[in-house]
Amino acid sequence: MDYERIKHTALQHKITTVDKVLELFKDGAVVASSGFTKAGDSKVVLPALAARNKDYPIQITLITGASLGNDTDAKLTSSGILKRRMPFQVDRVLRQAINNGEVLFVDQNLSETSEMLTDNQLPTIDVAIIEAAFITAEGDIVPTTSVGNSPIFAQKANKIIIEINTAVSTDLHGLHDIYIPEAYPNRKAINIFSPNDRIGANSIKVDPEKIAAIVFSNQVDSPADIAHIDTKTAAIASHLIRFLTNEVASGRLTKSLRPLQAGIGKVANAVLASLEQGDFEGLTMFSEVLQDSSFDLIDSGKLMFASAASITVSEACYQRVFNNLEKYRDKIVLRPQSISNAAEVIRRLGVIGINTAIEFDIYGNVNSSHIGGTHMMNGIGGSGDFARNAHMSIFVTQAASKGDSISHILPMVSHVDHNEHNVDVVVTDMGYADLRGLAPRERALKIIQNCAHPDYKDALQSYFDRAVKEVGGQTPHLLEEAFSWHTRLKQTGTMKHH
Repeated sequence: MDYERIKHTALQHKITTVDKVLELFKDGAVVASSGFTKAGDSKVVLPALAARNKDYPIQITLITGASLGNDTDAKLTSSGILKRRMPFQVDRVLRQAINNGEVLFVDQNLSETSEMLTDNQLPTIDVAIIEAAFITAEGDIVPTTSVGNSPIFAQKANKIIIEINTAVSTDLHGLHDIYIPEAYPNRKAINIFSPNDRIGANSIKVDPEKIAAIVFSNQVDSPADIAHIDTKTAAIASHLIRFLTNEVASGRLTKSLRPLQAGIGKVANAVLASLEQGDFEGLTMFSEVLQDSSFDLIDSGKLMFASAASITVSEACYQRVFNNLEKYRDKIVLRPQSISNAAEVIRRLGVIGINTAIEFDIYGNVNSSHIGGTHMMNGIGGSGDFARNAHMSIFVTQAASKGDSISHILPMVSHVDHNEHNVDVVVTDMGYADLRGLAPRERALKIIQNCAHPDYKDALQSYFDRAVKEVGGQTPHLLEEAFSWHTRLKQTGTMKHH
Protein backbone atom coordinates (compact mmCIF):
# COMPACT_ATOMS: atom_id res chain seq x y z
CA MET A 1 0.00 0.00 0.00
CA ASP A 2 1.34 3.46 -0.92
CA TYR A 3 1.20 4.98 2.53
CA GLU A 4 3.76 7.60 1.46
CA ARG A 5 1.02 9.13 -0.71
CA ILE A 6 -0.90 9.95 2.48
CA LYS A 7 1.47 12.31 4.23
CA HIS A 8 -1.16 13.24 6.83
CA THR A 9 -0.66 10.04 8.79
CA ALA A 10 -3.85 10.46 10.84
CA LEU A 11 -5.80 9.77 7.63
CA GLN A 12 -4.09 6.49 6.80
CA HIS A 13 -6.69 4.50 8.73
CA LYS A 14 -9.28 5.75 6.21
CA ILE A 15 -7.83 3.44 3.54
CA THR A 16 -10.39 0.86 2.51
CA THR A 17 -11.57 -1.23 -0.41
CA VAL A 18 -13.71 -0.04 -3.30
CA ASP A 19 -16.41 -2.57 -2.35
CA LYS A 20 -16.60 -1.09 1.14
CA VAL A 21 -16.83 2.43 -0.27
CA LEU A 22 -19.89 1.56 -2.34
CA GLU A 23 -21.91 1.24 0.88
CA LEU A 24 -21.77 5.06 1.12
CA PHE A 25 -24.04 5.47 -1.92
CA LYS A 26 -27.78 5.42 -1.29
CA ASP A 27 -30.77 5.66 -3.61
CA GLY A 28 -31.48 9.28 -4.55
CA ALA A 29 -27.98 10.43 -3.62
CA VAL A 30 -26.40 13.51 -5.17
CA VAL A 31 -22.90 12.46 -6.19
CA ALA A 32 -20.12 14.76 -7.35
CA SER A 33 -16.98 13.55 -9.11
CA SER A 34 -13.75 15.15 -10.21
CA GLY A 35 -13.02 15.07 -13.92
CA PHE A 36 -12.86 17.63 -16.71
CA THR A 37 -12.78 16.51 -20.36
CA LYS A 38 -11.63 12.98 -19.51
CA ALA A 39 -8.86 14.23 -17.20
CA GLY A 40 -8.57 13.62 -13.46
CA ASP A 41 -11.78 11.59 -13.22
CA SER A 42 -12.78 8.70 -10.96
CA LYS A 43 -11.04 5.55 -12.24
CA VAL A 44 -12.39 2.92 -9.82
CA VAL A 45 -15.32 4.10 -7.68
CA LEU A 46 -17.77 5.21 -10.38
CA PRO A 47 -17.15 2.15 -12.62
CA ALA A 48 -17.60 -0.13 -9.58
CA LEU A 49 -20.79 1.69 -8.66
CA ALA A 50 -22.13 1.06 -12.17
CA ALA A 51 -21.19 -2.62 -11.99
CA ARG A 52 -22.89 -3.08 -8.61
CA ASN A 53 -26.16 -1.54 -9.77
CA LYS A 54 -27.31 -4.78 -11.33
CA ASP A 55 -27.55 -6.41 -7.88
CA TYR A 56 -28.26 -3.31 -5.77
CA PRO A 57 -30.16 -0.90 -8.02
CA ILE A 58 -30.21 2.75 -7.03
CA GLN A 59 -30.48 6.02 -8.93
CA ILE A 60 -28.30 9.08 -8.44
CA THR A 61 -27.74 12.62 -9.64
CA LEU A 62 -24.18 12.97 -10.93
CA ILE A 63 -22.39 16.33 -11.09
CA THR A 64 -18.88 16.65 -12.54
CA GLY A 65 -16.61 19.33 -13.93
CA ALA A 66 -17.20 18.24 -17.53
CA SER A 67 -16.99 14.93 -19.42
CA LEU A 68 -15.60 11.69 -17.96
CA GLY A 69 -13.16 9.24 -19.54
CA ASN A 70 -12.88 5.44 -19.65
CA ASP A 71 -16.47 5.08 -20.92
CA THR A 72 -17.62 5.77 -17.37
CA ASP A 73 -20.68 7.74 -18.46
CA ALA A 74 -21.64 4.83 -20.75
CA LYS A 75 -21.23 2.30 -17.94
CA LEU A 76 -23.29 4.42 -15.55
CA THR A 77 -26.01 4.93 -18.17
CA SER A 78 -26.20 1.25 -19.14
CA SER A 79 -26.47 0.24 -15.49
CA GLY A 80 -29.54 2.44 -15.04
CA ILE A 81 -28.03 4.32 -12.13
CA LEU A 82 -28.15 7.81 -13.69
CA LYS A 83 -31.31 9.76 -13.03
CA ARG A 84 -29.86 13.21 -13.60
CA ARG A 85 -26.55 14.41 -15.04
CA MET A 86 -24.85 17.82 -15.21
CA PRO A 87 -23.19 19.97 -16.54
CA PHE A 88 -21.57 18.43 -19.68
CA GLN A 89 -20.97 15.10 -21.43
CA VAL A 90 -19.61 13.71 -24.69
CA ASP A 91 -20.62 10.06 -24.41
CA ARG A 92 -22.61 8.38 -27.21
CA VAL A 93 -24.54 6.02 -24.90
CA LEU A 94 -25.42 8.76 -22.42
CA ARG A 95 -26.36 11.11 -25.28
CA GLN A 96 -28.88 8.58 -26.58
CA ALA A 97 -30.37 8.09 -23.11
CA ILE A 98 -30.69 11.87 -22.69
CA ASN A 99 -32.45 12.21 -26.03
CA ASN A 100 -34.73 9.27 -25.19
CA GLY A 101 -35.74 11.03 -21.99
CA GLU A 102 -34.23 8.27 -19.83
CA VAL A 103 -31.64 10.55 -18.17
CA LEU A 104 -32.44 14.15 -17.24
CA PHE A 105 -29.58 16.35 -18.45
CA VAL A 106 -28.94 19.83 -17.06
CA ASP A 107 -26.83 21.59 -19.70
CA GLN A 108 -24.93 24.42 -18.01
CA ASN A 109 -22.31 27.01 -18.75
CA LEU A 110 -19.26 25.49 -17.09
CA SER A 111 -18.80 28.46 -14.77
CA GLU A 112 -22.36 28.12 -13.49
CA THR A 113 -22.26 24.86 -11.51
CA SER A 114 -19.86 26.14 -8.87
CA GLU A 115 -21.82 29.40 -8.63
CA MET A 116 -25.03 27.50 -7.90
CA LEU A 117 -23.31 25.26 -5.36
CA THR A 118 -21.73 28.25 -3.64
CA ASP A 119 -25.14 29.89 -3.38
CA ASN A 120 -26.85 26.67 -2.24
CA GLN A 121 -29.13 26.64 -5.29
CA LEU A 122 -28.55 22.94 -5.95
CA PRO A 123 -29.32 19.96 -3.69
CA THR A 124 -26.68 19.12 -1.10
CA ILE A 125 -23.89 16.85 -2.35
CA ASP A 126 -24.03 13.61 -0.37
CA VAL A 127 -20.76 12.12 -1.61
CA ALA A 128 -17.88 13.62 -3.60
CA ILE A 129 -15.21 11.48 -5.29
CA ILE A 130 -11.97 13.34 -5.94
CA GLU A 131 -8.91 11.97 -7.68
CA ALA A 132 -5.61 12.93 -6.04
CA ALA A 133 -1.91 12.51 -6.68
CA PHE A 134 -1.39 12.50 -2.90
CA ILE A 135 -2.58 13.98 0.39
CA THR A 136 -0.30 16.59 1.94
CA ALA A 137 0.97 16.60 5.51
CA GLU A 138 -1.74 19.18 6.26
CA GLY A 139 -4.42 16.83 4.91
CA ASP A 140 -5.03 18.73 1.68
CA ILE A 141 -5.68 17.09 -1.71
CA VAL A 142 -3.17 17.54 -4.51
CA PRO A 143 -5.23 17.07 -7.70
CA THR A 144 -4.02 15.20 -10.78
CA THR A 145 -4.50 16.31 -14.39
CA SER A 146 -7.57 18.51 -13.86
CA VAL A 147 -9.04 20.78 -11.22
CA GLY A 148 -12.52 21.39 -12.63
CA ASN A 149 -15.13 21.66 -9.86
CA SER A 150 -13.19 19.59 -7.31
CA PRO A 151 -12.53 22.48 -4.86
CA ILE A 152 -16.20 23.41 -4.54
CA PHE A 153 -17.17 19.72 -4.34
CA ALA A 154 -14.73 19.27 -1.45
CA GLN A 155 -16.12 22.35 0.27
CA LYS A 156 -19.80 21.46 -0.12
CA ALA A 157 -20.00 17.64 0.10
CA ASN A 158 -21.14 15.89 3.26
CA LYS A 159 -18.67 13.05 2.65
CA ILE A 160 -15.55 12.80 0.53
CA ILE A 161 -13.94 9.76 -1.04
CA ILE A 162 -10.37 10.32 -2.18
CA GLU A 163 -9.06 8.19 -5.05
CA ILE A 164 -5.28 8.30 -4.94
CA ASN A 165 -3.97 7.50 -8.42
CA THR A 166 -0.51 5.94 -8.19
CA ALA A 167 -0.14 6.06 -11.99
CA VAL A 168 0.24 9.83 -11.66
CA SER A 169 3.51 11.34 -10.49
CA THR A 170 3.57 13.27 -7.23
CA ASP A 171 5.63 15.82 -9.18
CA LEU A 172 2.33 17.38 -10.25
CA HIS A 173 2.42 19.21 -6.92
CA GLY A 174 2.81 22.90 -7.67
CA LEU A 175 1.08 22.76 -11.04
CA HIS A 176 -2.28 23.87 -9.61
CA ASP A 177 -3.58 27.24 -8.43
CA ILE A 178 -6.62 26.63 -6.21
CA TYR A 179 -8.80 29.62 -5.46
CA ILE A 180 -12.52 29.55 -4.63
CA PRO A 181 -14.47 32.81 -5.03
CA GLU A 182 -16.24 33.86 -1.86
CA ALA A 183 -19.99 33.53 -1.41
CA TYR A 184 -22.16 36.59 -2.00
CA PRO A 185 -22.39 39.30 -0.75
CA ASN A 186 -18.75 39.10 0.33
CA ARG A 187 -17.16 38.21 -3.01
CA LYS A 188 -13.85 39.88 -3.73
CA ALA A 189 -12.14 40.69 -7.01
CA ILE A 190 -10.31 37.80 -8.71
CA ASN A 191 -6.87 39.36 -8.98
CA ILE A 192 -5.65 37.77 -12.21
CA PHE A 193 -4.17 40.33 -14.61
CA SER A 194 -2.13 37.95 -16.76
CA PRO A 195 -2.56 34.23 -17.58
CA ASN A 196 0.49 33.38 -15.45
CA ASP A 197 -0.71 35.15 -12.29
CA ARG A 198 -1.18 32.82 -9.31
CA ILE A 199 -3.60 33.82 -6.57
CA GLY A 200 -4.34 30.63 -4.63
CA ALA A 201 -2.95 27.49 -3.00
CA ASN A 202 -1.36 24.51 -4.76
CA SER A 203 -3.70 22.01 -3.12
CA ILE A 204 -7.37 21.70 -2.19
CA LYS A 205 -8.28 22.42 1.44
CA VAL A 206 -10.38 19.64 2.95
CA ASP A 207 -12.10 19.23 6.28
CA PRO A 208 -10.56 15.92 7.49
CA GLU A 209 -13.81 15.09 9.28
CA LYS A 210 -15.52 14.83 5.87
CA ILE A 211 -13.09 12.25 4.48
CA ALA A 212 -15.07 9.03 4.66
CA ALA A 213 -12.67 6.79 2.75
CA ILE A 214 -9.46 6.63 0.75
CA VAL A 215 -8.99 4.14 -2.08
CA PHE A 216 -6.20 3.62 -4.60
CA SER A 217 -6.20 3.41 -8.38
CA ASN A 218 -3.43 2.93 -10.91
CA GLN A 219 -4.71 4.09 -14.29
CA VAL A 220 -3.86 7.08 -16.48
CA ASP A 221 -6.54 9.24 -18.08
CA SER A 222 -8.31 8.18 -21.25
CA PRO A 223 -6.30 9.56 -24.17
CA ALA A 224 -7.84 12.36 -26.18
CA ASP A 225 -9.15 11.50 -29.62
CA ILE A 226 -6.88 13.35 -32.01
CA ALA A 227 -8.76 13.44 -35.30
CA HIS A 228 -6.85 13.82 -38.54
CA ILE A 229 -6.88 17.39 -39.88
CA ASP A 230 -8.91 17.10 -43.08
CA THR A 231 -9.23 19.53 -45.99
CA LYS A 232 -12.17 21.45 -44.52
CA THR A 233 -10.58 21.75 -41.09
CA ALA A 234 -7.34 23.00 -42.62
CA ALA A 235 -9.29 25.57 -44.66
CA ILE A 236 -11.12 26.84 -41.57
CA ALA A 237 -7.80 27.20 -39.75
CA SER A 238 -6.27 28.99 -42.74
CA HIS A 239 -9.11 31.55 -42.92
CA LEU A 240 -8.93 32.19 -39.19
CA ILE A 241 -5.17 32.71 -39.31
CA ARG A 242 -5.72 35.12 -42.23
CA PHE A 243 -8.22 37.07 -40.12
CA LEU A 244 -5.85 37.27 -37.14
CA THR A 245 -2.96 38.27 -39.42
CA ASN A 246 -5.10 41.10 -40.82
CA GLU A 247 -5.90 42.22 -37.26
CA VAL A 248 -2.17 42.46 -36.56
CA ALA A 249 -1.55 44.32 -39.83
CA SER A 250 -4.32 46.81 -38.93
CA GLY A 251 -2.69 47.51 -35.57
CA ARG A 252 -5.67 46.22 -33.57
CA LEU A 253 -3.59 43.31 -32.29
CA THR A 254 0.14 42.73 -31.81
CA LYS A 255 1.96 39.59 -32.94
CA SER A 256 1.31 38.13 -29.48
CA LEU A 257 -2.45 38.63 -30.07
CA ARG A 258 -4.40 38.39 -26.78
CA PRO A 259 -4.74 35.37 -24.48
CA LEU A 260 -6.32 32.57 -26.52
CA GLN A 261 -9.15 30.22 -25.63
CA ALA A 262 -9.94 27.28 -27.89
CA GLY A 263 -12.64 24.66 -27.45
CA ILE A 264 -11.91 20.94 -27.68
CA GLY A 265 -11.76 19.00 -30.92
CA LYS A 266 -9.99 18.82 -34.25
CA VAL A 267 -10.81 22.35 -35.42
CA ALA A 268 -9.37 23.91 -32.27
CA ASN A 269 -6.30 21.70 -32.57
CA ALA A 270 -5.89 22.67 -36.24
CA VAL A 271 -6.19 26.38 -35.48
CA LEU A 272 -3.64 26.24 -32.70
CA ALA A 273 -1.32 24.12 -34.86
CA SER A 274 -1.58 26.74 -37.61
CA LEU A 275 -0.42 29.45 -35.21
CA GLU A 276 2.95 27.68 -35.17
CA GLN A 277 3.42 28.51 -38.86
CA GLY A 278 1.97 32.02 -38.66
CA ASP A 279 3.93 35.20 -37.99
CA PHE A 280 3.05 35.25 -34.31
CA GLU A 281 5.20 35.32 -31.17
CA GLY A 282 4.92 35.48 -27.40
CA LEU A 283 1.48 33.85 -27.36
CA THR A 284 -0.45 33.04 -24.19
CA MET A 285 -3.57 30.99 -23.43
CA PHE A 286 -6.34 31.45 -20.89
CA SER A 287 -8.51 28.48 -21.71
CA GLU A 288 -10.26 25.42 -20.30
CA VAL A 289 -8.31 22.51 -21.80
CA LEU A 290 -4.70 22.10 -22.89
CA GLN A 291 -4.57 19.76 -25.90
CA ASP A 292 -1.66 18.37 -27.91
CA SER A 293 -1.44 21.54 -29.98
CA SER A 294 -0.89 23.64 -26.83
CA PHE A 295 2.24 21.66 -25.99
CA ASP A 296 3.37 21.71 -29.63
CA LEU A 297 3.19 25.51 -29.48
CA ILE A 298 5.15 25.56 -26.21
CA ASP A 299 7.79 23.30 -27.76
CA SER A 300 8.01 25.56 -30.83
CA GLY A 301 8.69 28.59 -28.63
CA LYS A 302 5.54 30.39 -29.81
CA LEU A 303 3.44 29.83 -26.67
CA MET A 304 4.94 31.33 -23.55
CA PHE A 305 2.30 30.40 -20.98
CA ALA A 306 -1.00 28.49 -20.80
CA SER A 307 -3.67 28.52 -18.09
CA ALA A 308 -6.51 25.96 -18.10
CA ALA A 309 -8.66 23.66 -15.97
CA SER A 310 -7.32 20.36 -17.36
CA ILE A 311 -4.76 18.63 -19.57
CA THR A 312 -6.42 16.35 -22.12
CA VAL A 313 -3.92 14.95 -24.61
CA SER A 314 -3.14 11.92 -26.75
CA GLU A 315 -1.22 9.00 -25.29
CA ALA A 316 2.02 10.08 -26.98
CA CYS A 317 1.68 13.66 -25.76
CA TYR A 318 0.81 12.45 -22.24
CA GLN A 319 4.14 10.62 -22.07
CA ARG A 320 5.98 13.58 -23.53
CA VAL A 321 4.53 16.03 -21.00
CA PHE A 322 4.45 14.00 -17.81
CA ASN A 323 7.84 12.36 -18.37
CA ASN A 324 9.35 15.84 -18.82
CA LEU A 325 7.28 17.86 -16.40
CA GLU A 326 10.15 20.15 -15.41
CA LYS A 327 10.25 21.43 -18.99
CA TYR A 328 6.64 22.62 -18.76
CA ARG A 329 6.23 23.40 -15.06
CA ASP A 330 6.86 27.15 -15.39
CA LYS A 331 4.73 27.43 -18.53
CA ILE A 332 1.37 25.98 -17.40
CA VAL A 333 -1.11 26.24 -14.54
CA LEU A 334 -4.32 24.33 -13.78
CA ARG A 335 -7.20 26.19 -12.11
CA PRO A 336 -10.76 25.52 -10.95
CA GLN A 337 -13.29 26.11 -13.73
CA SER A 338 -14.86 28.82 -11.60
CA ILE A 339 -11.65 30.74 -12.37
CA SER A 340 -10.74 29.48 -15.86
CA ASN A 341 -14.27 30.41 -16.98
CA ALA A 342 -14.81 33.47 -14.80
CA ALA A 343 -16.47 36.33 -16.68
CA GLU A 344 -14.46 38.91 -14.76
CA VAL A 345 -11.10 37.44 -15.72
CA ILE A 346 -12.02 36.63 -19.34
CA ARG A 347 -13.11 40.23 -19.87
CA ARG A 348 -10.14 41.76 -18.07
CA LEU A 349 -7.57 39.75 -20.03
CA GLY A 350 -9.22 40.50 -23.38
CA VAL A 351 -9.40 36.84 -24.34
CA ILE A 352 -9.86 35.76 -27.97
CA GLY A 353 -12.41 32.93 -27.75
CA ILE A 354 -12.50 30.31 -30.52
CA ASN A 355 -15.37 27.83 -30.29
CA THR A 356 -17.21 25.38 -32.54
CA ALA A 357 -20.75 25.79 -33.85
CA ILE A 358 -23.09 23.06 -35.07
CA GLU A 359 -24.79 25.70 -37.20
CA PHE A 360 -25.23 29.46 -37.42
CA ASP A 361 -27.76 31.59 -39.22
CA ILE A 362 -27.50 34.53 -41.59
CA TYR A 363 -27.62 36.99 -38.68
CA GLY A 364 -24.91 35.32 -36.59
CA ASN A 365 -26.94 33.38 -34.02
CA VAL A 366 -25.13 30.17 -33.07
CA ASN A 367 -26.36 26.70 -32.13
CA SER A 368 -23.58 24.72 -30.50
CA SER A 369 -25.49 22.02 -28.65
CA HIS A 370 -28.60 20.64 -30.40
CA ILE A 371 -29.02 18.62 -33.59
CA GLY A 372 -32.15 19.74 -35.41
CA GLY A 373 -33.09 21.93 -32.47
CA THR A 374 -34.15 18.95 -30.34
CA HIS A 375 -31.40 16.38 -29.83
CA MET A 376 -28.53 17.09 -27.45
CA MET A 377 -25.03 16.61 -28.84
CA ASN A 378 -22.60 17.36 -25.98
CA GLY A 379 -23.72 20.56 -24.29
CA ILE A 380 -22.86 24.24 -24.25
CA GLY A 381 -19.69 23.61 -22.22
CA GLY A 382 -17.62 26.72 -21.65
CA SER A 383 -18.38 28.36 -24.98
CA GLY A 384 -21.05 30.60 -23.44
CA ASP A 385 -18.70 31.86 -20.74
CA PHE A 386 -16.21 32.93 -23.39
CA ALA A 387 -18.65 34.07 -26.10
CA ARG A 388 -20.29 36.61 -23.81
CA ASN A 389 -17.15 37.91 -22.15
CA ALA A 390 -14.31 37.56 -24.65
CA HIS A 391 -12.67 40.57 -26.28
CA MET A 392 -13.33 38.76 -29.54
CA SER A 393 -15.79 35.87 -29.87
CA ILE A 394 -15.13 33.62 -32.88
CA PHE A 395 -17.21 30.61 -33.97
CA VAL A 396 -16.10 28.05 -36.53
CA THR A 397 -17.86 25.29 -38.46
CA GLN A 398 -17.81 23.68 -41.89
CA ALA A 399 -20.09 25.31 -44.48
CA ALA A 400 -21.75 22.01 -45.39
CA SER A 401 -21.43 18.33 -44.47
CA LYS A 402 -22.72 14.80 -45.24
CA GLY A 403 -21.88 15.04 -48.93
CA ASP A 404 -22.95 18.69 -48.73
CA SER A 405 -26.55 17.61 -48.05
CA ILE A 406 -26.57 19.69 -44.84
CA SER A 407 -25.84 23.40 -44.83
CA HIS A 408 -24.43 24.71 -41.56
CA ILE A 409 -25.44 28.27 -42.48
CA LEU A 410 -29.22 28.60 -42.30
CA PRO A 411 -32.02 31.16 -42.45
CA MET A 412 -32.59 30.59 -38.72
CA VAL A 413 -30.81 28.30 -36.27
CA SER A 414 -32.94 25.53 -34.79
CA HIS A 415 -31.66 26.28 -31.25
CA VAL A 416 -29.83 29.35 -29.93
CA ASP A 417 -26.91 28.98 -27.53
CA HIS A 418 -25.11 32.20 -28.45
CA ASN A 419 -27.16 35.04 -29.81
CA GLU A 420 -25.94 37.44 -32.46
CA HIS A 421 -24.99 40.05 -29.85
CA ASN A 422 -22.21 37.80 -28.53
CA VAL A 423 -20.75 36.67 -31.86
CA ASP A 424 -18.03 38.78 -33.49
CA VAL A 425 -16.59 36.57 -36.23
CA VAL A 426 -17.83 33.40 -37.97
CA VAL A 427 -15.53 31.18 -39.99
CA THR A 428 -16.17 28.25 -42.35
CA ASP A 429 -14.01 26.44 -44.87
CA MET A 430 -15.33 28.97 -47.43
CA GLY A 431 -14.11 32.07 -45.62
CA TYR A 432 -14.81 34.36 -42.68
CA ALA A 433 -17.25 37.14 -41.88
CA ASP A 434 -16.22 39.90 -39.48
CA LEU A 435 -19.53 40.98 -37.96
CA ARG A 436 -18.25 43.66 -35.62
CA GLY A 437 -20.15 46.92 -35.92
CA LEU A 438 -22.60 45.58 -38.49
CA ALA A 439 -26.41 45.79 -38.39
CA PRO A 440 -28.36 42.55 -38.97
CA ARG A 441 -29.00 43.29 -42.66
CA GLU A 442 -25.29 43.91 -43.21
CA ARG A 443 -24.33 40.76 -41.30
CA ALA A 444 -26.63 38.62 -43.45
CA LEU A 445 -25.06 39.81 -46.71
CA LYS A 446 -21.52 39.25 -45.42
CA ILE A 447 -22.23 35.78 -44.00
CA ILE A 448 -23.97 34.61 -47.19
CA GLN A 449 -21.23 35.98 -49.42
CA ASN A 450 -18.19 34.87 -47.38
CA CYS A 451 -19.20 31.74 -45.44
CA ALA A 452 -21.98 29.84 -47.22
CA HIS A 453 -21.34 26.77 -49.36
CA PRO A 454 -21.83 27.52 -53.09
CA ASP A 455 -24.69 24.99 -53.28
CA TYR A 456 -26.70 27.05 -50.79
CA LYS A 457 -25.61 30.63 -51.44
CA ASP A 458 -28.39 31.49 -53.92
CA ALA A 459 -31.12 29.98 -51.72
CA LEU A 460 -29.91 31.93 -48.68
CA GLN A 461 -29.75 35.15 -50.70
CA SER A 462 -33.26 34.52 -52.04
CA TYR A 463 -34.59 33.96 -48.52
CA PHE A 464 -33.01 37.19 -47.28
CA ASP A 465 -34.13 39.29 -50.28
CA ARG A 466 -37.73 38.07 -49.97
CA ALA A 467 -37.71 38.60 -46.20
CA VAL A 468 -36.57 42.18 -46.69
CA LYS A 469 -39.18 42.84 -49.37
CA GLU A 470 -42.16 41.03 -47.87
CA VAL A 471 -41.66 41.53 -44.11
CA GLY A 472 -38.87 44.02 -43.47
CA GLY A 473 -37.92 44.88 -39.92
CA GLN A 474 -34.63 45.09 -38.07
CA THR A 475 -34.02 41.36 -38.58
CA PRO A 476 -36.08 40.28 -41.63
CA HIS A 477 -37.47 36.73 -41.48
CA LEU A 478 -40.05 34.67 -43.30
CA LEU A 479 -41.36 32.77 -40.30
CA GLU A 480 -43.25 30.25 -42.42
CA GLU A 481 -39.94 29.37 -44.13
CA ALA A 482 -37.41 29.89 -41.35
CA PHE A 483 -37.16 26.20 -40.41
CA SER A 484 -38.07 24.76 -43.80
CA TRP A 485 -34.46 23.72 -44.43
CA HIS A 486 -34.51 21.46 -41.36
CA THR A 487 -37.91 20.10 -42.39
CA ARG A 488 -36.67 19.36 -45.90
CA LEU A 489 -33.64 17.52 -44.50
CA LYS A 490 -35.88 15.36 -42.34
CA GLN A 491 -38.26 14.57 -45.22
CA THR A 492 -35.83 14.18 -48.12
CA GLY A 493 -32.36 13.64 -46.62
CA THR A 494 -31.00 16.93 -47.93
CA MET A 495 -31.43 20.65 -47.35
CA LYS A 496 -31.03 21.36 -51.05
CA HIS A 497 -33.94 22.68 -53.08
CA HIS A 498 -34.76 20.19 -55.82
